[in-house]
Amino acid sequence: MQSWICTICQYVYDPALGDPDHGIPAGTPFESLPDDWSCPLCGAGKDAFEME
Repeated sequence: MQSWICTICQYVYDPALGDPDHGIPAGTPFESLPDDWSCPLCGAGKDAFEME
């Protein structure tokens, strides 16, 4: 699975880890994140992310 990076703060979403602090289990691909998911560091939306 591909990692995605926030173009604003450089946070990396790693699908192997998910985002457990925000209810996203490990193994969740970026494309499967809810539309209202946002960067846990800066709050940017999914549209601010690029494939790493």
